[in-house]
Amino acid sequence: MSVSVVYWSGTGNTQVMAEAVAEGIRLAGAEANVLEVADADAAALASEDAFALGCPSMGAEQLEETEMEPFVETLEPLVSGKKILLFGSYGWGDGEWMRDWADRMKNAGAVLVRAEGVIANEAPDNEALEECRAAGKDLAAGA
Repeated sequence: MSVSVVYWSGTGNTQVMAEAVAEGIRLAGAEANVLEVADADAAALASEDAFALGCPSMGAEQLEETEMEPFVETLEPLVSGKKILLFGSYGWGDGEWMRDWADRMKNAGAVLVRAEGVIANEAPDNEALEECRAAGKDLAAGA
């Protein structure tokens, strides 16, 4: 079984989180397929029972606009019943972008592994990376 981890990262922080999620998926005995959003296909991703999406907070606490937001818009009508983990880093604010994203996916029918996603302020510390690994394990366990 393979679980995809699709992310967008500007500074590398969200990429580090994606690798930690993938590590957790592998620790649970599944295969992890880590992809930058530009290399991902929404329809193919929607054929999986479980997957992870990562994006940092951008601008006024929103998803990255040129690649991640259009991908999420395409994916949104396809997520009903899917088990999803959301993650990302932020530089300021209080994580509103993640709460909004989580609400959006829940309203589309997705089942979230972490109700408000996994977030890290700036570069993820050991605690944030452990949470990513644990969430990856939980994601793979239910896939």
